[in-house]
Amino acid sequence: MGAVVGTLTMQIKQRRPSTDTADDDMEMTMASHRPEGLNQLEAQTNFSKGELQVLYRGFKNECPSGIVNEETFKQIYSQFFPHGGKEREHACAYLSLSLCSFYPAFFSSPADASTYAHYLFNAFDTAHSGSIKFEEFVAALSILLKGSVTEKLQWTFNLYDINRDGYISKDEMTDIVRAIYDMMGKYTYPVLKTDAPKQHVDAFFQKMDKNRDGVVTLDEFILSCQEDENIMRSLELFENVI
Repeated sequence: MGAVVGTLTMQIKQRRPSTDTADDDMEMTMASHRPEGLNQLEAQTNFSKGELQVLYRGFKNECPSGIVNEETFKQIYSQFFPHGGKEREHACAYLSLSLCSFYPAFFSSPADASTYAHYLFNAFDTAHSGSIKFEEFVAALSILLKGSVTEKLQWTFNLYDINRDGYISKDEMTDIVRAIYDMMGKYTYPVLKTDAPKQHVDAFFQKMDKNRDGVVTLDEFILSCQEDENIMRSLELFENVI
């Protein structure tokens, strides 16, 4: 979703939001999916009406039907990480468990963002419907861009909790970390060892699994992240985007 976020936030900076709320409510009724009204979305998120207007117009440009399926989501996201490289710095704000803080390599190879985009899509698709509606999109952005530290960490925990059982297992974290490596690019300088994802997962669990029961709970996750300055800095990168 980095591509959409980047596109929409640039629009927010470059365009003056419309003052005609009625027109935007009218536009919302024309899509295949009819989102909730601006007043309701404003009450449910940390965005103003003006910001929601711009976000909706950008979303509709990318997804005219008013919803986005997983394949479209992957296509949009892959445009943000075509070659790895400097984009990794922006990715770290979304990964939160910043691999960059553990391994500050310069990623510069062809990248495959499809697997990570799959996991990210599932995190955005809170209704588990197989598609993302505008309401789900802005709800997630509201947390990632304007939420509290706890809200951002809870959202990130849910991203790593693939089977949604309330715990992060080593297998789940390994799947996400491998997807991150694929997204960043498989060839780096200096060269990464093939077992680097496992090493990072082991390091994460050593820090986060406080009671050594083999899984990370939400409380353990939040506490460990709050103790890590690099992770906390990564959460602040997009605070002033909108």
